[in-house]
Amino acid sequence: MGIKYLTDGHRGMANVKMSDIASLAGVSESTVSRALCDNPLINEATRTRIKKIAEENGYVLDLRARNLRLQKTGTISVVFPLLHEVDSGISDPFFLEMLGHLADELAERHYDLLLHKIGPGEPRGLIDLVNERRSDGVLVIGQSTQNAVINELATRYEPLVVWGAALPDQHYLTVGSDNYNGAVTAVQHLVGLGHRRIAFFGDKTLPEIGQRYAGYVAAIEQAGIAPNPALECRVPFDRLGARKAMNGFLDQHIAFDAVFAASDLVAIAAINVFDQRGIKVPVDVAMVGFDDIMLAAAYTPALTTVRQDIGQGAKAMVEALFSRLNGTQAASTILPTSLVIRASCGAKMLQNKSA
Repeated sequence: MGIKYLTDGHRGMANVKMSDIASLAGVSESTVSRALCDNPLINEATRTRIKKIAEENGYVLDLRARNLRLQKTGTISVVFPLLHEVDSGISDPFFLEMLGHLADELAERHYDLLLHKIGPGEPRGLIDLVNERRSDGVLVIGQSTQNAVINELATRYEPLVVWGAALPDQHYLTVGSDNYNGAVTAVQHLVGLGHRRIAFFGDKTLPEIGQRYAGYVAAIEQAGIAPNPALECRVPFDRLGARKAMNGFLDQHIAFDAVFAASDLVAIAAINVFDQRGIKVPVDVAMVGFDDIMLAAAYTPALTTVRQDIGQGAKAMVEALFSRLNGTQAASTILPTSLVIRASCGAKMLQNKSA
């Protein structure tokens, strides 16, 4: 039987209390609270029954009041530290995909997402953000040039998880892809297609790109090819800087037959610059990227790339963060990568010629 009120002929939803729902369900108020928050300590059948009773009686859990009592915000900060570029933004397709997956994972836990960008001129922006205590935990997407700052922060702030490469001197928890072996696989594929002068496009001073560069060098050397510094082009992630760097590389008239790009965005920018200079991919130059963003398959030519599972990465980050929030241990995670072969490397073109 529901709760009835005599206010203007309608059920007085604003007057329904948690104690009323607990009485109707025959449980304690704490059980009602946990059930409505999908706490796994309450079995699914009980959660479903309590939710139904609450819905029938117009009761909605006041999360703000609950969080205030528990000294929680119900919010997780997602931070993009982009101090390494003058003109960089969250509009990078990789960032947007990661952000979407994180939002889905947090929503399933009934948490809100608070988005932050830390740009050039804010060297201690991450520390300032944590000191403001506007959220219950922090997810950092990429390390930029912030390794030392994140290390300092991790010594006193535990609910912190970073997406990116595991570094020898880090004190913080990371979730990232196998950048090194992913790069090795990509370059070995190019070597297997007969390419010997493989250029590297990317900024190896960044942790993740540095690991991909190391894999590039290792695969070159394994093939008996001497690494050639002239085939390395430092490409920043901002659009104008990338185009300038690539055009500068081409202006040197260095012979090359393939490119391993440190990200799909860099690979796509390179294809555009090459096309404007009369260089066709994959007819004249083979191209392999890294990430497998959604645009990679839809681009022309479709991009051969190293796939890192962004959805699985987001899930692992959130699980690790909530382990920390619940006072349990969590370990850093390195996710496997795989090579996705499409048109840009010219593999199918060579197969057709040999058929």
